Amino acid sequence: MNNLDQQYQELLQDILNNGTKKGDRTGTGTKSLFGKQIRHKMSEGFPLLTTKKMAWKQIVTELVWFLRGDTNIKYLIDNDCHIWDGDAYKNYTKNVINQTGGEVSGSEVSVISEYGGHKVIPYSKEDFIKKIKTNDEFAKKWGDLGPIYGKQWRRWGCSTKDGTSIDQIANLINTLKTNPDDRRMIVTAWNVADIDKMILPCCHYGFQVWTRELSWQERFEICKDKDKGFITPFTETIIMYEMDRRKVPSRAISLMWNQRSVDTLLGLPFNIASYGLLLEILAKEVNMVPDELIGTLGDTHLYLNHLDQANEQIARTPYRLPTLDIKLHFNNEPSFVPENWLVGDFQIKDYQSHDKIKAVLSN
Repeated sequence: MNNLDQQYQELLQDILNNGTKKGDRTGTGTKSLFGKQIRHKMSEGFPLLTTKKMAWKQIVTELVWFLRGDTNIKYLIDNDCHIWDGDAYKNYTKNVINQTGGEVSGSEVSVISEYGGHKVIPYSKEDFIKKIKTNDEFAKKWGDLGPIYGKQWRRWGCSTKDGTSIDQIANLINTLKTNPDDRRMIVTAWNVADIDKMILPCCHYGFQVWTRELSWQERFEICKDKDKGFITPFTETIIMYEMDRRKVPSRAISLMWNQRSVDTLLGLPFNIASYGLLLEILAKEVNMVPDELIGTLGDTHLYLNHLDQANEQIARTPYRLPTLDIKLHFNNEPSFVPENWLVGDFQIKDYQSHDKIKAVLSN
């Protein structure tokens, strides 16, 4: 059963039928609703939509980029992920034009000069990307997006008493291991002091995790799934002892993310899969079972140039959801080291989908 695609299609239809037309930052225009939600049981499959083909490698690359604490698009470009190119290029052209009075050229390349009185034509977007990839100095200056997700997740700008930054992800993992019923297991990217320094203020601005104890029957089912021979006439006490010895998970973990602005056609399917992957990574790190994924959505919109594509996706019949296989060995020291992870460490299995749906990303 695939309830996720069905929920998503119903959300698209709701926006088409009931959305309010609004202007927006990009000048494109939207149909918008406020205060929607997506809920998915991870036991039903990995939340990668099947009603259009999803770019799995880009989803993994961006999340690893966040977890590395990186904010420069060079890592993304080096790994053939281009979802942030438009934001970086828009910032680059705005700054060059403001500083020099130049105009964006479709193909002309000119060297950027720091000297006054010299009219400079910015690089084309294609050449800008090439320059980021090949010139470290240029990438350092123009590839950084400011203190967005990676900075806030791993190096929160507030300082502790000893003068070091706050690693929210490390703190979250430690709390999950030491006090899993804590109600403060929250990671936020909405740092008010840093918003004006961000190329784009964070759209999905925070997430919270929650755990619960598994019943011994739930744990026993996990044992049977992993080891068909673990079916015995032993007492419940002996079975519990054996499950503890085998380090069978004793808790389930759920994740809820909050999002202020939702590009429902292009962004939301990406966000669902990304937070589903984050939930799987956290679960593996702390030896828990992924339980429920919840998205709480603020301004939930379709851009006016995405309406035909939304109707096309609504008309498609969903396939079964795929499964995820994580090749990394967690719970070893050191275990949580995103700098060492590869896209191939996260493999989607049995993924069947409809064709891609092309649409313009509004920056």
